[in-house]
Amino acid sequence: MNRLWGYLSAVLVALLFGIWFTLDKTLLGYLHPLALAAMVYTLAGAFLFLIRVSPLHDKILEILHRESKVEINISRRDYLTLFLTALFGAVLAPALYLNGLNQITAVNAALLANFEVLFIIILGIFFLKETVKPKDIVGFGFLLIGAIFLSTNNLQNLSFDQNLVGSLLVISSGFFWSLDTILTKFLSNKRDIFFLTGLKCSIGGFILLVISFYLGLSFTLPVNMIPLLLFIGLVCMSFSIVLIYLAIREIGSTRTGSIYSTSSLFGALIAFLVLGEPLKISQLLFGVLMFVGILMLYKNGDET
Repeated sequence: MNRLWGYLSAVLVALLFGIWFTLDKTLLGYLHPLALAAMVYTLAGAFLFLIRVSPLHDKILEILHRESKVEINISRRDYLTLFLTALFGAVLAPALYLNGLNQITAVNAALLANFEVLFIIILGIFFLKETVKPKDIVGFGFLLIGAIFLSTNNLQNLSFDQNLVGSLLVISSGFFWSLDTILTKFLSNKRDIFFLTGLKCSIGGFILLVISFYLGLSFTLPVNMIPLLLFIGLVCMSFSIVLIYLAIREIGSTRTGSIYSTSSLFGALIAFLVLGEPLKISQLLFGVLMFVGILMLYKNGDET
């Protein structure tokens, strides 16, 4: 049953991030990417701490940790790991992603988010000494081909233009999110999950707020856009961060990463349905090609 909850959590994370990836495009019409990221992570951190001090906290933890072995103690090394996950996953990654999203369509950005899985594999090979099989090389190829064609608009934009720069920023964000995913594995067995996730989001939000204030960025948002911001920060971001911990603990970072990669397809479809962005057959095909590459990389892959 725990594994089932792990898989369901991973699917929900993919859906929530797909929604976040897409709806942010609307808010970027009013806010600078750094200011938007600061507001989203600050809201998420505040909401998670609010849950932690609420009467429901212990009951929620009892449900989340049922039949699971968790550690109560949080060491200094854990806090260092948490700070690194905040720096990589709540500061650098969203800053790069939103700046890239501001320059390209939400459909392309969502599909290019698949690159995170490629980075997870590469990091596993070089730092965790995982072996590479022939099918893995083919999977790498599918991901690279898909990323190249999506970032250059089917090889039509080969110059270093705005579209390519935006794509490279999104791809770079995948690298830092992959570091976040791998490091989160070492924290996923801690009991006080709302404290850890709330602290992570708060650290990221605080750093982004300081940078935004230093740059003199505006935080002004039309009243009709506030519900959207609250939905992204309080629902998409806060719940997804908690569910990532749960999924990694129950089914491992490898399986969580593979399922999470479907967020790109969720995002592309939502961008097509909600924002009315065009979804070309070529984009869909290359997105599917990247997804097939992911499946090849993770087929029969167990946690090590």
